[in-house]
Amino acid sequence: MNRSWRIKFIVSTLFAALILWGGPTVQSQDVQSNMIKFGRLLRLVDSYYVDSTNVDKLTEEAIVDILSKLDPHSVYISKEEVEKMNEPLVGSFEGIGISFNILRDTLMVVTTIPGGPSEKVGLMPGDRILFVDGKPIGGIGLQNSDVMDMLRGDKGTKVKLQIQRNRGPELLDFTIVRDKIPLYSLDASYMLNDNTGYIKINRFAATTGDEFDKAFAELKESNKLQNLVLDLRGNGGGYLKEAIRLADQFLESDELIVYTEGTHDRRKEYKSTSVGDFEKGRLVVLIDEGSASASEIVTGAIQDWDRGLVIGRRSFGKGLVQQPFPLTDGSVVRLTTAHYYTPSGRCIQKPYDEGVTAYRQDYLNRFESGELFSKDSIHFDKSQVFSTINNKRTVYAGGGIMPDIFVPLDTTSNFSFYNQLVRRNILNSSILTYLDGNREEIKKNYPEFSAYSKDFAINDEFVEQVIAEATKEKIDGDEESIAFARPLIKRLGKAMIARDIYGTNYYFQVINKDEDIIKKAIEVLEDASKYDDILADN
Repeated sequence: MNRSWRIKFIVSTLFAALILWGGPTVQSQDVQSNMIKFGRLLRLVDSYYVDSTNVDKLTEEAIVDILSKLDPHSVYISKEEVEKMNEPLVGSFEGIGISFNILRDTLMVVTTIPGGPSEKVGLMPGDRILFVDGKPIGGIGLQNSDVMDMLRGDKGTKVKLQIQRNRGPELLDFTIVRDKIPLYSLDASYMLNDNTGYIKINRFAATTGDEFDKAFAELKESNKLQNLVLDLRGNGGGYLKEAIRLADQFLESDELIVYTEGTHDRRKEYKSTSVGDFEKGRLVVLIDEGSASASEIVTGAIQDWDRGLVIGRRSFGKGLVQQPFPLTDGSVVRLTTAHYYTPSGRCIQKPYDEGVTAYRQDYLNRFESGELFSKDSIHFDKSQVFSTINNKRTVYAGGGIMPDIFVPLDTTSNFSFYNQLVRRNILNSSILTYLDGNREEIKKNYPEFSAYSKDFAINDEFVEQVIAEATKEKIDGDEESIAFARPLIKRLGKAMIARDIYGTNYYFQVINKDEDIIKKAIEVLEDASKYDDILADN
C-alpha cells in the first residue's frame, strides 16, 4: 500500500469510527470538519515531516488518547489483540489443553485439562517439556508468551513434544492434535457443610449460565441444600446477559434486575423470568474490591430486592456499559454507550473526573486510607442515598456496592513479607520443586481428597526452605512478619498441592477452611434470626 492510499485508508477508518461513535449527531458540521482537519494533518506529517514516520502507529496512538479523555473503560483494541481478549469471554481457545509453569527455565506441566488433547494422549502433571517440534526449549530464557506461541494453534494441527517424566533418562515422544479447549468461568462448587452449598465464579463468560446450572444441580443431589454462598470475589465482570441469567436464578418472576440508559441509548430494562433454581432459601453473596461490572449487577439486584445478604468489602464501582464497534482494519473500539442502574435506581460507577491514572490507583488509595481494614474509613456520597425495594434499607450510589456485613482484608503490616513470597513466585516455585520429588508418594498415600484434607500437612522443614529462599532473593522480613507468614505458607502450599493432584475445586476447599469471610457467611446462614434481622434492618 503506497503512502497516498495508506492515508486514504486511515482517514476512511477514522470516518467509520466517527460514524459509529457519533450516532445521530454524526452529520453535524463539527464532526465532519474535524475529520477533514485530522486527515489533513496526517497528510502533512506523511509528506513533509523531517524524519520518516509510522502513520499507522500515530493514528492508533491518537485514537487511544481520544478515548482516554472520555472515561477509563472506553478502549481501543488492535486487530492482533482482539482474538486474545475475546478468549476468556467466549469460553474457549485452540491448543493442547494444559496449564503450565516455568521452573528454572524449564517448561513443566501443572495440570492437563480434563478431556483435552494432552490428557487423551497421556501427558501428566509434573512432565517436563524439553523439545517442541524437535527444537530444544530449555535454557533459552523461556517466557509465558513463548509457550503460548509454541503450543497454541488451529484446531486439527499437530505438535510434537518430547518430555522427561520423573527425571527418567529417556525422553518420551508425544504427538498431540490441537483442539478447542474450554475455559471454565466457575472455579469451584461443593458443600461447605450439610446444608450450605458454595459456588465460585471468576468471570461472566458465554458458558457461565450453563456451568452454574450443572454445578447447582449437583449440589441439589444431596437433598439437603438449604443455603447458598455465591462467591464473586475478584470477578471483574463479562457478559451482561450472563449476569442477568445468574441473577434470574434467585429472583421471583418479573422483578427488575438491571436497566441501562445513555444519551444515545434509550432505557432498556431486564427483568427476571419465572424460571429460577434458588428463588427461596438463604443466600449470601461474597464481594471485594475486585468484584466489578457484571458481578455488581448480580450483587446489586440481590441487595436491592433484599433477596440475600452481601458480605465482604466495597466492590470496584463500574457502572458503565461498553459496546464493541469494529473498525475497517479489524481493530475494535469498545465505547461506553450507557450507564447501568440497579433496581433501586443506583448507578454505582465511581468517580473518574481526576483522570484515568488516578482512577486506576483506586485500590492503592483504599489500602492507604485504611478502607480495606475498617468499615469506618469508607465514606459514601450522602447526596446519593437510595432504599432497597422491599425492606427500605439505606444503600448508596456513586462508588461500588457496600456489603451488608463488612469483613476486613486479612492482613496487617506483617502481610508484606508473605505477599512478596507469593508475588515473586517463590512459594509457587518451592511447591513445584516439592511436587517434583513427592507427587507420586502423595497420590499413593492420599488417593482420595478426603484423606488428604484431613491428614496431610506442610511440614516445618518446607517452610524454612521457603524462608531461606526469600532471604536469598533479598526479601526482608522481621521475626514478627515471618511468624505471621508461617501458617499462611502452610495453608496456601497445601491448597496448591491439592489443585495439582485433585483439581481446582479442591484448591478452594482447602483455602476456604480458614477464610474469615467464609466463616462469617456460614455463621449468618446458620442463624436464621440473625440473617432475617440484618435483612430487615433499616
